[in-house]
Parts: sequence; structure tokens; C-alpha cells
Amino acid sequence: MEFKTFQEMCGHVKGKPVRTRMAVAAAGDGHTLEAVLRARAEGIVTPVLVGDKAIISKVLADLHETVPEEDIYDVAGLTESARRAVALVREGKADFLMKGRVDTPILLKAVVDKEHGLGKGGVMSHFSAFEVPTYHKIIVPVDGGMVSYPTLEQKKAIIENTVGALRAMGYECPKVGVLASVEKINPKMPETVEADALKQMNLRGEIAGCIVEGPISYDCAMSKERAAFKGFHSPVCGDCDILLAPNVHAGNIMGKMLDVTCHAKMAGMVVGAQCPIVLTSRGSSAEEKYFSIVMSAAAVSFS
Repeated sequence: MEFKTFQEMCGHVKGKPVRTRMAVAAAGDGHTLEAVLRARAEGIVTPVLVGDKAIISKVLADLHETVPEEDIYDVAGLTESARRAVALVREGKADFLMKGRVDTPILLKAVVDKEHGLGKGGVMSHFSAFEVPTYHKIIVPVDGGMVSYPTLEQKKAIIENTVGALRAMGYECPKVGVLASVEKINPKMPETVEADALKQMNLRGEIAGCIVEGPISYDCAMSKERAAFKGFHSPVCGDCDILLAPNVHAGNIMGKMLDVTCHAKMAGMVVGAQCPIVLTSRGSSAEEKYFSIVMSAAAVSFS
């Protein structure tokens, strides 16, 4: 199974018999609660709101909505809100986590806390998904948000995190393009050497559950016709699910290009922890936050 659009993803999540419970850290934010309540209305999640109760109640009143008292945790301060939301997941009172009106470093500090956090001892990475008008399915360029200059082993972990999330959503064998500016190995271009190393790991079964191709240029990864014209043949060409960027700058630029210039719809979460973490910028629209909730719920529901 592959998702062509976020609406298709929504349909699959809505069809699940049990709602997931989502803890929202510092929930007193209009766009966040608008997205959360939309997801609740559509039967996708049951929200658990953590933060200053007076602020949360005011935002709910402005939206003409209510949440049961037992699902609001009155916690003062952003740091404590993040810690309590993380604790709710650890205690089994929530299935996954969402960032509200709190800075990302504060939330992630609570997530990676060795004693009380949600880490699994490995690499956590950012999972960004885009519905691009000119591409036939959801595309996932990684990592544009967390791992700045990934080593070969970190790139392997990013692939495994991303593939694991997609397989949890129901994908059978995601296709991964390890991006470089050329399709041939060049010792003077370490990105190409590492891309081939990742492909060989996949062929040896060290990276499982997916097809890894690399080095591959963006045009070959996204267009089968361009690849054929250049004489490059691979089942990944023109059918990628995942695009692995060589560093955070390339990943971030690629994501913003798809968003701003290509008018793509997007969603984002952190993977590699004990649960998906809905993580968007504070300036993100309610729609982007909603799609991010849907995507994270899909990663939980289909696991």
C-alpha cells in the first residue's frame, strides 16, 4: 500500500476501530487546538491537553469547543508541560506526542532525557512528507530538521527510521533514493561513496524492508523518463517514496522548495523514539498540523 494523498491517508486512519490518544505539550495555541479538534471530530484521536489550563480553556472557548476535564492537565511552564506530556506517553496514558506552543529544543530535551524520556538509544530523525501536485504519491525527503551532517551510520539509521514509519503505515517495500548530484561513484565526492555503501548494505540485507538506490540525482529519482534518457535504470527511478539528502541543509532546502515553490501540502513528525512525535513549526497552518496528526496516528494505528 502507498498513499497518494493526505486525504487518502485520512480515510485509512478514520477506518480504524480504536482512536489513538495524543498528548499535546503546551496545548494553549489556536492553530494547534484547531487541528487537534478537527482530528477529534473525525474520529482520529482523543486529545490529552497539557499546559496552563486557563490559557487552554480560553482558546477552547474562542473555538466554541470543550474537552473533558480529565483530559486537561494543568501544568505551569513550558519545560514542565513538555515533561508531563512525555510522562503521559511513558505511563501508557497517551499513544503519541504533539508539540504545542513550546520551543522545539525544550520538547526534545524532555524526549531525549535518558531516565524519563522516550528515546530508544539510537538516532532520532525528522520525517517530512509532501503531497506534490506534479508527483503521483506522497514523497518523504529526509532529514531536513534534526541530524545536521549525518555520518554513514547515521544515514543508515535515518533510512531505517523512515522506512520503519512507512511500513508501520502499511507500506510493503518503500523505495529510497540516496541523493547526490551525479549517479556515479566519485572518490572526491563522499556523498556518492556513502550512497553506494548504503545501497550495498541494502543488498546484503543490513538495511531491510526497502529498496535503496544510490548515488542517484534528484531528476533520476523523481522522473523515470529523465533517468532513461541518461541511461540510468532502477526500480526506484520515478517512483521514490523516500529521498535521503546528504545533509540537513540540502534536506531543508528541498523541503522548502516543495512547499513554497511547488505548492505542496506537507506534514512532519519525529521518528526513532518510542512513539511518533508531531513536530511542526509554530508558524505552521492548522492544516499542516492536522495532516501531521493524521500521519503520526497512521504510524501508530498501523503498527
